[in-house]
Amino acid sequence: MSSIGENGADFLVVANRLPVDLERLEDGTQRWKHSPGGLVSALEPFLRSHSGAWIGWPGVADADVEAFEEDGLQLHPVMLSSAEVRDYYEGFSNGTLWPLYHDVVAPPAFHRRWWNAYVRVNQRFADVTAKVAAQGATVWVQDYQLQLVPAMLRELRPDLRIGFFLHIPFPPVELFMQLPWRTEIIRGLLGADLVGFHRPGGAQNFLWLARRLVGLEPSRGAVGVRTRPGVVQVGDRTVRVGAFPISIDSAGLDALARNKEVQQHAKQIRNDLGNPKKILLGVDRLDYTKGIDVRLRALYELIADGRVDPGEVTMIQLATPSRERVDHYQQMRGEIEQAVGRINGEFSTVGHPVVHYLHQSVDRRELTAFMTAADVMVVTPVRDGMNLVCKEYVACRYDLGGALVLSEFAGAAAELTSAFLVNPHDLDGVKNALEAALTLDPAEGRRRMRALRRQVLTHDVDRWARSFLDALGTQTAV
Repeated sequence: MSSIGENGADFLVVANRLPVDLERLEDGTQRWKHSPGGLVSALEPFLRSHSGAWIGWPGVADADVEAFEEDGLQLHPVMLSSAEVRDYYEGFSNGTLWPLYHDVVAPPAFHRRWWNAYVRVNQRFADVTAKVAAQGATVWVQDYQLQLVPAMLRELRPDLRIGFFLHIPFPPVELFMQLPWRTEIIRGLLGADLVGFHRPGGAQNFLWLARRLVGLEPSRGAVGVRTRPGVVQVGDRTVRVGAFPISIDSAGLDALARNKEVQQHAKQIRNDLGNPKKILLGVDRLDYTKGIDVRLRALYELIADGRVDPGEVTMIQLATPSRERVDHYQQMRGEIEQAVGRINGEFSTVGHPVVHYLHQSVDRRELTAFMTAADVMVVTPVRDGMNLVCKEYVACRYDLGGALVLSEFAGAAAELTSAFLVNPHDLDGVKNALEAALTLDPAEGRRRMRALRRQVLTHDVDRWARSFLDALGTQTAV
């Protein structure tokens, strides 16, 4: 078991955000609340069973907070100034890297001021980690905001075992080469002992870039095979590179879905909606990569074409607020709300809107009830690293009910092959898949869901963490 003693923590997670957010209230006081992020959802079940430390930003600018313990986890806040939130987080992380890594769905911006802030903040994370980590500790660095940390930390603490995992897609070589600081990013990642991606394609792209930009030759190895990741030699160090598809606490969700109160809540949701014949559900962070507009357009056309009866089908779209200070996101929110208004304006009747749009966060229990109530889960990102929502839906369907419409461009599509897979750029294909899911024969639906559940319940988040840490060669008990 990992531990924290006077000499520091033996096992550390380093991520942009802490698993709890600092919330400032109107009366001037502040409190901590559980973070709803996908990274926290994926890692927390594993970390709760290991005494360790988590290093991250508390989510509020200029918050100078001391380290504290929360449910057995030592939390070490890293302060960001309001300028750094603007330039490092909203700027380089989400205005440069996010669109670049998501196939340039939106044009990335390359500003030197943003890059300088990214370097400065990454160094701060590395400095804090170096102070907190025990001799020979295992450090697991997470995601695109902290790609320079592995090399910076390696320089400060060569004794550490360092892993890095990217939770979003790693882009094709041609797109990555647009980045003015491309070599610095690759060198930063090569500071790790193990660099992990969701899909083998990301690992292959990274290995090619290491060779091209840093002049390193990968040794022979099966890229993407978790037991034999690709290997690249960096001086006297061996850096392993591989694919580790992330997952969820599927057993926990399965148990929650069987809870009588959750089942009752699911029935109440259907009742509140007027007990429609079919319920469609979308659950997404409000982001331009998620394809919310695609599914709304598909539903509009299906109703307009007479292929779906608006009196029999209701859609719930939960859109979690995201990056609301960024202009692009404000514009997208307006466009989605306009699309919802168009569908409801043309096809709803009094007291029975076709689309129920909720721009708010819901807790895990309520989300499980929504998923239990829904007949069709619609997940249509134009690009996504994995997408855990589709796995959560499958984990909730112990009754073998429901159907999943899933974009081919979500990492999960490689595993969830019994879903209705769609190309989100092919509107007719999305429409056909939605119609097929809505009219699915129950026996065929059970066959598909049984196969999906076999995959999700077997390959859970604990298995993902074990496979990564085993490949890292950590001595941390897992």
